[in-house]
Amino acid sequence: MPEEKKGETDAGIKTIMRVENLSKTYMQGKIPVHALRCACMTVRKGELLAIMGPSGSGKSTLLALIGTLEKATDGKIILDGTDLTSVPEKLLPGVRREKIGFIFQHYNLIPTLSALENVELAMRFSRVPKKDRKERAKTLLEELGLGDRLNHKPTELSGGEQQRVSIARALANRPALILADEPTGEVDSKTRDSIV
Repeated sequence: MPEEKKGETDAGIKTIMRVENLSKTYMQGKIPVHALRCACMTVRKGELLAIMGPSGSGKSTLLALIGTLEKATDGKIILDGTDLTSVPEKLLPGVRREKIGFIFQHYNLIPTLSALENVELAMRFSRVPKKDRKERAKTLLEELGLGDRLNHKPTELSGGEQQRVSIARALANRPALILADEPTGEVDSKTRDSIV
């Protein structure tokens, strides 16, 4: 994978991600639609960053581009020293699996798996040994207040509980970056504060 300078720091804090002049243009027939124009940002280790704006301002597009779910028309995304815009398509699933944790607004849990199994699954794809993944999944779910719900399927959980399972799944592989689309929209204020 193409590498940038690793270990960049600003005041001793490592830069995890840089977005440089990122743009995305879609074609509607012959008409170009500019979903995102020249976005720039820097994210440092441990930093919490909120992307806000009106509907249609490009927030979801920006998250999809950073998460490598879509390709940018122009610009760069440098994550943990790797220029994601230059990574071949066939290697992107590995980048997502190892470097990016996703917390989706609508959970995206597998309905036939328990809360514990949903969290374990992320680590299974990363080839974490079964004993280790079960232990880590259990610990994460307990930390999020779901210790008594480990074996419940998504349909047996409230919306807030499903969101916490989704959060545990995103944290499971210890990603460099977590992308969250309204991660606390379905949880109470006490849980929201502990998550953030």
